[in-house]
Amino acid sequence: MTNSSVSTKAGTDPDTETAAVVLRGVSKRYDSVQAVDGVDLCVQRGELFGLIGHNGAGKSTLFKMMLGLIKPSAGTIHVAGVAVQGADFRMARRKIGYLPENLVLYDNLTALETMRFFAKLKGADVGSCSALLERVGLGGVAGRVVHEFSKGMRQRLGFAQALLGSPRVLFLDEPSSGLDPGAIRDFYAQLRELRAQGVTIVITSHILADLQERVDRLAIMESGKIQAIGSVHALREQLDFPLSIALRVEPALLCDLQSHLRATLGVDLHMESNWAIIRCPRPAKMAVLAALAPWSGRLLDLHIHEPSLEDVFFGLRS
Repeated sequence: MTNSSVSTKAGTDPDTETAAVVLRGVSKRYDSVQAVDGVDLCVQRGELFGLIGHNGAGKSTLFKMMLGLIKPSAGTIHVAGVAVQGADFRMARRKIGYLPENLVLYDNLTALETMRFFAKLKGADVGSCSALLERVGLGGVAGRVVHEFSKGMRQRLGFAQALLGSPRVLFLDEPSSGLDPGAIRDFYAQLRELRAQGVTIVITSHILADLQERVDRLAIMESGKIQAIGSVHALREQLDFPLSIALRVEPALLCDLQSHLRATLGVDLHMESNWAIIRCPRPAKMAVLAALAPWSGRLLDLHIHEPSLEDVFFGLRS
């Protein structure tokens, strides 16, 4: 993952001239509802970028504007170097893939017929459909009608149609919905492979743990605005959350260890179940570990817990 600094402005992100997605001052208003409010965003080519926020934060509206499905009330959007509202975007859209949150399919068509239908709509190679079904693990059920598919199978079929035409930019809205753990692992393996090929991926998910170790950067939306942009590491640094160091140690040694830590660093520990927990500022992590080094032969176990993406998300909202 990158260590990009936290930002809320597209202009402070690296190299907007070579970016795959650039939004400047983008807003969308429906009568009295401000769905998106002055968003600046820059996603680099070949970046796996996450977009998170609660329901109603404006994520899906932002997606639809980037795809040209709805017109912004204000601002400009460029995807793959082309203005979304410009005359050239119709052709450029053939190199953009999209998986909506609520995918609608024709239940009476087979998986292969579904892929061929979408390929013809997109002007993509119909001959690639079988290979794409194999790629997402549906090759063995290509002849089955869609109404027999589980939610997870429908999601994989939706992902396959998003890959039609070898897109250079992918927009994936809640793509892991309905997938089991094995399918989620395989799905993100596919995304890593695509990213290695230079494909830009913008993804939303309510499952923050899925994104935490997988995205290069992410943006957090709240009430139609971008609250923060950066890597998970950079967002942690911005909030300056303490980290936890959990120790397992013989009970007879706890008092001595407590006295040692208080005397050397001024930190205390407390018990949670059978673990002694030290909470300290992140910059003090190495000093605490150094203070524990003389005890290494008497510690039974040690875990360092960094703030999770969920901690960061709720920390920014508070």
